[in-house]
Amino acid sequence: MPAIILASGSKIRVELLKNANLDFSVTLPRVDEEAIKSSLLAESFSPRDVADALAEIKSQKVSAKNPTALVIGADQVLDFSGTIVSKPKDKGDAITQLSQMRGQRHMLWSAAVISQNGKPIWRFVGQVRLYMRHVSDSYLEHYVDRNWQEIQHCVGAYQMEKEGSRLFSKIEGDYFSILGLPLLEILNYLALRGDIEG
Repeated sequence: MPAIILASGSKIRVELLKNANLDFSVTLPRVDEEAIKSSLLAESFSPRDVADALAEIKSQKVSAKNPTALVIGADQVLDFSGTIVSKPKDKGDAITQLSQMRGQRHMLWSAAVISQNGKPIWRFVGQVRLYMRHVSDSYLEHYVDRNWQEIQHCVGAYQMEKEGSRLFSKIEGDYFSILGLPLLEILNYLALRGDIEG
């Protein structure tokens, strides 16, 4: 069976694969995500296609140096009314992002691409719709202050698996995709191929 490599430095993605009892290693893809994202947006890529393209680039980059391995690249994009919301620059930016989205719906696009021999062999993009409650200014300020160490690395300034769940009234979609990895689809593909027991 080929080795499996996760081309991501995301702690939650590593944790999800470990919890699924997958035998894998981690290699960080050396890519300038912001520059690539800006270039794709300049070419009028949709938020969904930006997530897919970034996942593919990460996967291919690591696959080129590990041709026999199955390399999983992943990316997640927050789509608010057709505009991509990035990780907050500071606490004030986090409060602004959350204030703009409260009382409204936004979407998360969670993309995964598996490459082998430097070429993509499988891809999936999961979509999640999230409806944010109309929380108070005071709560948002306290929420950001309490959770800043974790949420500064998250698009939209929330972690659904932690206090961020209090921000929402309804969610439509897969929980793993919210966390940044369409896990069930990845595991199903690897099992169907016979790369993992299943």
